[in-house]
Amino acid sequence: MTGITGGGVLGIGDLSRRTGVPVRTIRFYCDEGLLDAGRSAGGHRRFDEAAVERLRTVRRLRAIGLGLPAVADVLAGRRSLTEVIAGERAGLDAAMAEMAWRRAALRAVADAAPADRTDRLDLLAAVPDVPAARDSLIAFWRRDYLDPATTPTAEMFLSVIAPPPPVDPTPDQVVAYAGMVVVASDASLGRRMRARDRVRDESALHEGIGLACDLARPLVAAGRPPGAGEALDVFVAAHAAVRGARDTPAFRRELRARTEVERDPRLRRYWRLVGAVTGERVTLGDAYSWLLDALPTA
Repeated sequence: MTGITGGGVLGIGDLSRRTGVPVRTIRFYCDEGLLDAGRSAGGHRRFDEAAVERLRTVRRLRAIGLGLPAVADVLAGRRSLTEVIAGERAGLDAAMAEMAWRRAALRAVADAAPADRTDRLDLLAAVPDVPAARDSLIAFWRRDYLDPATTPTAEMFLSVIAPPPPVDPTPDQVVAYAGMVVVASDASLGRRMRARDRVRDESALHEGIGLACDLARPLVAAGRPPGAGEALDVFVAAHAAVRGARDTPAFRRELRARTEVERDPRLRRYWRLVGAVTGERVTLGDAYSWLLDALPTA
């Protein structure tokens, strides 16, 4: 409508009465570029009939909470309404998740004993940005444990060992997740992990470990102490296969020595915290620790 001249059929008051939009708001929309107007010989805004439906569209879009830039994109055809709504929903979901985290964090501090509140605040300060917190967990496991190459097996492990924060966390879950971030940020643990014995085909190794952990989970849940059996046999076989070795008593003792770093108390704490976050009775890490402990010491 940029080219409208005095031939426009509606004055601003007419447009207001037709649409129910206040004159002041119409002027604002014109100034923001959402509504075009011509000018009469006397300098008054004039609009054609198409402005009625355009203004009604603006009003509808504003009524569902869309911002002016999003409304402008829809009117100009730069983005579809479906795309704009999807973007708005994603933004709201992120904002609501952040608010839920903050609420739980405040409750976690309030629930702590007065003498413990400084330590609790220090712990929660490890997660100033919730999305970035998970990124730090993923970075830790990618850098210090998994094969740098992205594989389906590696992605599966990451989804389990670096879970996303709960959408609506409890105070205990917030504390546990912050604890996971603290463990993953421990530089000395990272150095130990990077220095551990590595193999070429870690994807095959992790696949075998995953199968062994699936077998070990019910044993851990039942309270069975670590020991010999099918789960341990599958675990050892996976290690032997990628090293071109045979499963012998000597190999099992050697494997225990090679995996010593993975018995680090900080990793064990991490697995307990994962369980607190996810609510799993037996985490992948719990099953893995059980298998490590099942290796013979002598």
